[in-house]
Amino acid sequence: MKPALLIIDMQKGFTAGPRARGEIGEACEYINATANLFRKAELPIVIIQDIEAREDGGAEGFDLIPEIAVSGTELRVEKEWPNSFLQTPLEQLLKDREIDFVVVCGFAAEHCVTFTFNGARERGFGAAFLQNGILGEHPRAVQAIYEVRPLISYPVIASLLKR
Repeated sequence: MKPALLIIDMQKGFTAGPRARGEIGEACEYINATANLFRKAELPIVIIQDIEAREDGGAEGFDLIPEIAVSGTELRVEKEWPNSFLQTPLEQLLKDREIDFVVVCGFAAEHCVTFTFNGARERGFGAAFLQNGILGEHPRAVQAIYEVRPLISYPVIASLLKR
C-alpha cells in the first residue's frame, strides 16, 4: 500500500460558520499530526481547494485557514466540483506517484469530503476517512460517516508508515 493524504476545502471561506469554528481545533490537530507522518515518510499530501471560496469570499476566502500547517512541499489541486477527481489532475497526480490508497480529511463531511471519497473508490483507489479529521455543516454529518464508512485512525497510520 502506498498512501496519500487528501486535505479538502480547509479554506477561510468555508469554515467561518460557528459550528465549524467550534470543531476546527481538534480536527486540525489530527490533520496536522497525520500530515507530519506523511511528510516524515516522504508520501504525498494533497491540499485541495475549491474555487467557489474565491468566488464567494474573494482571495481571502480561498486561502487555507491558519490552523492547517503547511510546509511548502504539499501538492495543490484546485477544483470546482464536490468530487475532487472530477475535471482535475488529481487522479493522474496520484497515479504518477503510484498511490493506491487515500486518506481523506477536511470539510465538509456531507459534501466534498464524501464525494471525493466516493470518487477515489470509483477510480480504484482504496480510501478511508481520517478519524477525527473531518468537519461538517450539520450536527450529525460527521457521526453519520463514522457509523457507516471506513475510518483510519492516527495510531494506525503511524504504525503503517513506520520506517
